Amino acid sequence: MSKTLEFYKYEGAGNDFILFDAREGAPMLSHEELAHLCHRHFGIGADGVMYLEQPQNEGEDFYMRYFNSDGRESTMCGNGGRCISKFAADLGMFSSDCKFSAVDGPHWAKVNEHSITLGMVNAPAVVERNGGHFVDTGSPHHVEQRDFPADFENVARQTRDAYGAEGSNVNYVETIGEDALRIRTFERGVEAETLACGTGAVAAAMVAYTQGWVQTQPVTLDAQGGQLKVGFEGRGPFTKVWLEG
Repeated sequence: MSKTLEFYKYEGAGNDFILFDAREGAPMLSHEELAHLCHRHFGIGADGVMYLEQPQNEGEDFYMRYFNSDGRESTMCGNGGRCISKFAADLGMFSSDCKFSAVDGPHWAKVNEHSITLGMVNAPAVVERNGGHFVDTGSPHHVEQRDFPADFENVARQTRDAYGAEGSNVNYVETIGEDALRIRTFERGVEAETLACGTGAVAAAMVAYTQGWVQTQPVTLDAQGGQLKVGFEGRGPFTKVWLEG
């Protein structure tokens, strides 16, 4: 049986998403159907799917439900949060500032003329794990400072698997200035490199600042798909965290 679905397509720094306005009910799609929609050759093609749902908390504008391209509901996606905020603004739900919740808790966003700033959740201190550094920024992230290997995906996948069945997102960074990094990210759930990752950029900035790879912040990160900027307070725990791009 065929289905007719009205969807929207947004991208943030090359992270692309299929969005549904689900305020009057989410489309009844299985994990397999969601994965098919995300398929680059046989579907629409995307890094993930988001439902914009009715808010779950008083004073908020909406709830963000996120699925990775494997069709499974997943942890927070930073660039997804920026995209769904722009989507909500385009739907006329607010003019420039909004509040919403996702699986990791409450967020705020500001839709500017040429950029979107997203308030992220607080993060704990950075810890050393599996030959690099680990921090959870709404999604789990492994960060290493190293040259980018020619076989990036194969090398990063080994680190992803070192975190067990659930795995971790993996970020490799190169320092290009006292407040700037170049970054490449392998995302679990997508199981491949993506052109950018918002929570990964946040994690990389936190690790780089605490380890002295950069000297000041906000930190600018050049991803494959565009430039992101991250700011925060503290050295772990991290508070007043924001992502802009």
